[in-house]
Amino acid sequence: MFKTLKNDIPASIVVFFVALPLCLGIALASGAPLFSGLIAGIVGGIIVGFLSGSQIGVSGPAAGLAAIVLTAITALGGWENFLVAVVLGGVIQILFGVLRFGIIAYYFPSSVIKGMLTGIGIIIILKQIPYFFGIDKNAEGNFAFLKLEGKNALTELLNSLNALFSGNFDNGATIIALIAMAILLLWSNVLSNKGKFFQLVQGPLVAVVAGIVYFLLTRDSSLGLSGDNLVSVPVPESFSDLKAQLAFPNFSVITRTDVIVAGFTIALVASLETLLCVEATDKLDPQKRVTPTNRELLAQGTGNIVSGLIGGLPITQVIVRSSANIQSGGRSKASAIIHGFLLLISVMTIPHILNYIPLSVLAAVLFIVGYKLAKPKLFKQMYELGWKQFIPFTVTVAGIVFTDLLTGIGMGLAVGIVVILIKSYQNSHFLHIEDKSNGKHKIKMTLAEEVTFFNKGAILKELDSLPRDTDLELDVRDTRYLDNDIIEILDDFAFKAKERNIDIKLISERGVVENPDSFIEFFRLRPKAS
Repeated sequence: MFKTLKNDIPASIVVFFVALPLCLGIALASGAPLFSGLIAGIVGGIIVGFLSGSQIGVSGPAAGLAAIVLTAITALGGWENFLVAVVLGGVIQILFGVLRFGIIAYYFPSSVIKGMLTGIGIIIILKQIPYFFGIDKNAEGNFAFLKLEGKNALTELLNSLNALFSGNFDNGATIIALIAMAILLLWSNVLSNKGKFFQLVQGPLVAVVAGIVYFLLTRDSSLGLSGDNLVSVPVPESFSDLKAQLAFPNFSVITRTDVIVAGFTIALVASLETLLCVEATDKLDPQKRVTPTNRELLAQGTGNIVSGLIGGLPITQVIVRSSANIQSGGRSKASAIIHGFLLLISVMTIPHILNYIPLSVLAAVLFIVGYKLAKPKLFKQMYELGWKQFIPFTVTVAGIVFTDLLTGIGMGLAVGIVVILIKSYQNSHFLHIEDKSNGKHKIKMTLAEEVTFFNKGAILKELDSLPRDTDLELDVRDTRYLDNDIIEILDDFAFKAKERNIDIKLISERGVVENPDSFIEFFRLRPKAS
């Protein structure tokens, strides 16, 4: 973890600046005390960061839980009663981990996961428009990626554009947002290749500093920013005042049925969001590392127990912060941990300075994050993979944008299952392994006629269990349908096989290929069966 600090420290600073307004915004959307969002961010970074097996995932308060939190606080009779449900949710998540429920992540097709990433990227961009231009925040609603009070991303975008065209925008916020965007683009496209200094000092940090300087220089002029366009962190006057921001659960209600049901709901939704984020984050990892999902449930459960005990919101691994971490060069869990300490230190020591950061600058940073998640060329790539991939992908994207995160994922998964049931049938003998060991390990793996994403978990387990120094013979001569998820697993395995000294011999109807560089390219060129 300490070998990559030169990469992790700059990335942690970027994640810190992304996480700060999101922690506050999600708390606001949840109807919870603002400080509870910061507590969840600190616990998610430090506690979960240490315990998690994910090297690049970042945890904190989850936007997808905001609607549940908002309803539960009122239904359970107050914030202290709700905190009991958060603690119970953490205990149940630990139980999920012990029972090894983490495997559920492998049963979501990659088209749905990519749709989730793309949909969130679009939502991030749409949600930041009011902040970029300093438009009245009531037109946008909140930071949360969910349907709330009859609003969704499209209705909020229309409200924001109406306010923009009506001239209801802040000149100062818009100017510094454009400056910040120019800095970010210049840094990533030009300066990052000019020397180590520009790689160590990240563009988002420079943009934030420029935003603070702009606010200080223009606050008494007509181009200054109003308080509504700045970050708003609670400012404790003393340590006792900081301690007073904490809240503690009312355990006298722990036996109530509604509290237990709320705890189970939090555990179930938080676990599902975390596992989907883990799957998505692992796909974004340049080193193709695989996160142990059961350990992740244990870490998240522990984090929710701690967060609930001291007055914090529920925690999950969060794709916005995780993707920002990856895009900023984070290499190990040190980045997530340091970002948690930065949140803690900043809240305790420099809340006044944090409150000088323009929200429009943070919006510019998130614009870049959102664009990288939802690049237009991804739609073209998914279309070229065929309708079996493209339809679940687009349904997931549309569902997330027009409804909410979990509904969109559910819609995409339902369509994906229907597509698979139409194009394939259940085959209990999809995998055959023959051990021909004689000195060096020699293993033959034969794929069946139909292999779908339902078989992803078993195939991944078999490949990961192969010993070092193995000769693997992979026979696909009888395979007529090979799902794109399986091809991606094989492609990732080819990358890891070189490190484990595993030689791969691919046998197909076209002949024999030794150690193919790319399974994706091989199967893309492979003629379709009649």
